[in-house]
Amino acid sequence: MISDRVKGTRVIRTALPAEAETIAALHHRARATYYPDGLPDDGTDWAAAWRGAVERPDGHVLCAVEDGAITGIASFRTPEGCPAHTVRLFQFHVDPGHWGAGTGTALHAACVEEWQADGKRTAVLDVHVDNRRAQAFYARQGWLPDPENPPAPGDHHLFLRYAVPSGE
Repeated sequence: MISDRVKGTRVIRTALPAEAETIAALHHRARATYYPDGLPDDGTDWAAAWRGAVERPDGHVLCAVEDGAITGIASFRTPEGCPAHTVRLFQFHVDPGHWGAGTGTALHAACVEEWQADGKRTAVLDVHVDNRRAQAFYARQGWLPDPENPPAPGDHHLFLRYAVPSGE
């Protein structure tokens, strides 16, 4: 399990099941920023989905906490069918009120630290094509287009790959 990391008043730690509602609300606020017509309602119970992610024995959900409030979240695991050295970043969100404050960079660094500790060599993710802010963030962190997974015509996701530093 990841240990708490403090930078000023920011702590990066493992999320708790009881925080699922708060995490789902942050998730909604962040995703709503890149849907010009509003976040589509696909019927997903995001609080239940986040609770499930937190409780998964093979998953990891980290959260950034600043002054007692969750300001960022990241969910990752190695899904079935992926090589053991590969991790998939399923969700990564920073509360829009905390953009530009270093929350995302600190949360990403904590993810990388955990990936290194788990012996991961590659991380993959997909990002919505309209989420230019996230694409720029990931590029600054060293993510590149995934050559093994180019976007399909009409797909609304871009697939990115990250070479996890060895940590040595």
